[in-house]
Amino acid sequence: MLSKKKSQTISVDTLIGKNAFFEGNLKLEGTIRIDGKVNGEIEVKGDVVIGETALVTGNIVSTNVIISGTVEGNVIAKEQLRLTSSSKLVGDIKMNSLIADEGAILNGNCGMLDNTKKIDPPLKTKDKQN
Repeated sequence: MLSKKKSQTISVDTLIGKNAFFEGNLKLEGTIRIDGKVNGEIEVKGDVVIGETALVTGNIVSTNVIISGTVEGNVIAKEQLRLTSSSKLVGDIKMNSLIADEGAILNGNCGMLDNTKKIDPPLKTKDKQN
């Protein structure tokens, strides 16, 4: 007997296709799926889905993030971060919940968010003064 798998569908508000290249900062509400190349910061009040063919160079701040492609930058997921088996992430991560499938690659530091404090993530590093 074959088992039936439930297919999970995600409603997407914004799509960057696999043949597209976007340079600049993205700030939006809703769900964005990226299958192409993005060079810039991504700030979303909603969900970010990085497809297997995607290459993102820049920081991501979102509610939930699912990564199946390549991200070179820091990621802050205010709720859940999922790294699928095909993902490659070079950067630091902060989140409330982390799911990492076998085969996922993470090269960076990992930290949990403190829900008792408001998050104002620094997207750019500042010189420290003594």
